Amino acid sequence: MCCAVLEIEELSKPAGPKCADCGEAGCRIYALRPQVCRDFECEWLTSRSLPQRFRPDRIGALFMEDGEYDEYRAVCAPSAPLAWRAPGVFAHLVGVAKSGRKVVAKAGLKAWRIYASGEWGPTV
Repeated sequence: MCCAVLEIEELSKPAGPKCADCGEAGCRIYALRPQVCRDFECEWLTSRSLPQRFRPDRIGALFMEDGEYDEYRAVCAPSAPLAWRAPGVFAHLVGVAKSGRKVVAKAGLKAWRIYASGEWGPTV
């Protein structure tokens, strides 16, 4: 999922399409991949509290921390732009918002803020 949904400036890869170096068996330039790819780990990989069912390729979205904006994000696959609205995923995002975090779901150029109340709306 990260090879598709994320922008990778070092490879001139926009958010959305799968990276040209991503093959069926994984990254074809794994040993030479940019540092940003080496450093990135989604929340599913790093958080021991997320269940197996939240594996990004299974839910159509990956969870990530965005330190630059201090946001917890659900970044959706182009083929599943509203994956963040699936009941289990949405409940997780509301739970994170209840902990006091700023939570944003993104799909392409669209973004929605999820609030602790369970309400949501477009970001400005």
